[in-house]
Amino acid sequence: MKVAVWDTYVRKGDGGIMHFDILVPDTIKEQEIIFNFGKLYLKNKGESGNILNADECRFCHIETAPQKVIDDINANGYSIIEMENCN
Repeated sequence: MKVAVWDTYVRKGDGGIMHFDILVPDTIKEQEIIFNFGKLYLKNKGESGNILNADECRFCHIETAPQKVIDDINANGYSIIEMENCN
């Protein structure tokens, strides 16, 4: 499966910066759908008041997904790779 990787940086409530990637099937092109996945992830992390738009979340590249990402996408529609300050 080919996935689009959206590089995302969001300011946390404590002032730190969360860095994570949102991975979606490469057939999803609508930014609002990707942003909604990111907002859902932030809500699950207790950071639901954060802004998430094209300034924070940008298309990065297409890659072949490993099985864990495919499993996440099949279950949830998207996958998240936590990079920095996500906990």
